[in-house]
Amino acid sequence: MTDFIPTPSVPAPDIVRCAYMEMVVTDLARSREFYVDVLGLHVTEEDGNTIYLRSLEEFIHHNLVLRQGPVAAIAAAAFRVRSPEEVDAAEAYYKELGCRTERRKDGFVKGIGDAVRVEDPLGFPYEFFYETTHVERLTQRYDLYTAGELVRLDHFNQVTPDVPRGRKYLEDLGFRVSEDIKDSDGVTYAAWMHRKQTVHDTALTGGDGPRMHHIAFATHEKHNIIQICDKMGALRISDRIERGPGRHGVSNAFYLYILDPDDHRVEIYTQDYYTGDPDNPTVTWDVHDNQRRDWWGNPVVPSWYTEASLVLDLDGKPQPVIKRTQSSEMAVTVGADGFSYTRAPGDAINGEPAEEIGFKMGSQL
Repeated sequence: MTDFIPTPSVPAPDIVRCAYMEMVVTDLARSREFYVDVLGLHVTEEDGNTIYLRSLEEFIHHNLVLRQGPVAAIAAAAFRVRSPEEVDAAEAYYKELGCRTERRKDGFVKGIGDAVRVEDPLGFPYEFFYETTHVERLTQRYDLYTAGELVRLDHFNQVTPDVPRGRKYLEDLGFRVSEDIKDSDGVTYAAWMHRKQTVHDTALTGGDGPRMHHIAFATHEKHNIIQICDKMGALRISDRIERGPGRHGVSNAFYLYILDPDDHRVEIYTQDYYTGDPDNPTVTWDVHDNQRRDWWGNPVVPSWYTEASLVLDLDGKPQPVIKRTQSSEMAVTVGADGFSYTRAPGDAINGEPAEEIGFKMGSQL
C-alpha cells in the first residue's frame, strides 16, 4: 500500500506557476548552440560558467539556467510564489515535513532574490522564490521573433516510482489534477497537475526516479513546431528529434520532443486548454487507450518511457534512483501480451453494442 506523505499543519505556500529550471550541462558552448542558435531562446546574461535564458514573453530574469558541471543533471525546478511571505511559508512547510532546506536571501542564481531550496519528499530539488529582476519583455520585438519562436515556459515533467504518493503530496501543496492515466486494477501511471490555468505546471510520470523527464516551452501555433523540425533537418541534427511532432490525447496539445547535447529532454508544446474554473473536471484515460499519448495512435518510442535526467541534492550530488515496483506503462501497452485500443468496446461505427472493434496488439503500437 502506498505510504502517503503526511499533510503539514502549517499552510502550503501559494504557488503561482513554474518559473525556471537550473540545468547542469557538460559542455556549455554546445548547449548554448542548441538552446540559443537552434531553439532561439534569448540570452539575459552569461559568463564563462553560466548562461541565463528566457522565452519571448517572459519579464522575469530567466526561464532556464545552463550551468557547466561534471554530470548532466537538474539542479532545481523553481516555482514562483505570490508574495515574499510565501517564501517563509515554503520554508516552514518543508521543515515540518522533515525535508532538508537551504535559504539564501540573495538567491541561488543571478536575477533571483530571497529563495528557499528543498529536497522534497520525492527526492526532487524544488526552489520557491518571489523576488526577481525584471527584464525587457520581448512580446513586440518582431525583429527578434523567429518562425519557431518559444514564447513561454509551460511545465516540468517528473519521473517518480509511486505516482499516487506524489499526487497526494502535490495536491496538499495546492496543485490540482487536470488529467491522469489509470488501469482497471487501480494502478496510476501518470498525473498532470497545475497551479496556473493550463493543463499543468508539472506532471508525474511513473518510472524509476526521482528523475526529470523534461522541461517544456510553449509556442504560439503548431506551425512554429513544424519549423523547428524543418530547421533541425536542415542542420542535419534530425537524430535529436526523439518523438513527434504529433497531437497528444492527454492535454490535447501539439507536441515535439527533442534531446539536447546532454540528452536532457525538451518538449515544444502548444494548444492545450483552460483549467481555471474551480470545478474543472479531471479527465481520466485508460492506459490501454491507444490515443492517450498520441491522438493519432502513433508509437511511443521506448526511450521516452525509460530515459530521463538525474536530479541533484542540495550538495550537488545525484540523487539515487529508486525502481518502480508497480506496472510500467510501456510494459502493459507494448509487447506480445499488451493490448491497446483505438475504439473501446461497443464504439464501433456499425458494430453491435458490445462488439470489440479497434483493438491492436501492443507490438503494433
